[in-house]
Amino acid sequence: MSEQPQGRLTTRTVAMPADTNPAGDIFGGWVLSQMDMAAGICAGERAQCRVVTVALDSMSFIRPVKIGDILGVYTEVESVGRTSMNIHVEAWVRRGRIGHREKVTEAIFKFVAIDSAGKPTPIPELEE
Repeated sequence: MSEQPQGRLTTRTVAMPADTNPAGDIFGGWVLSQMDMAAGICAGERAQCRVVTVALDSMSFIRPVKIGDILGVYTEVESVGRTSMNIHVEAWVRRGRIGHREKVTEAIFKFVAIDSAGKPTPIPELEE
């Protein structure tokens, strides 16, 4: 597979035995959680305020994540509206810590910027 990750590496973590199902594969929910955290970091940096996840598009797992795999989550801002934004997220693994890199899943996460009262707030324009 010659495909390269899109976006920037936002988080990296190791898959541990406590995160597995009875078959020894890492729970999909654990991977989803890692992706949501990375997307939140990306969205918060862009919005410069608190953000909340409001939706994500469909997700299909391409490959399993195994114990000991290094999960790298890559993010990029796909689009920005007045108070919301879409973050493209890709999860990749390195097998055996230094092995071949493979994409395991991807999704678009939608975030809304909120103020201290929890109400949607405008996302500032990018400064050049």
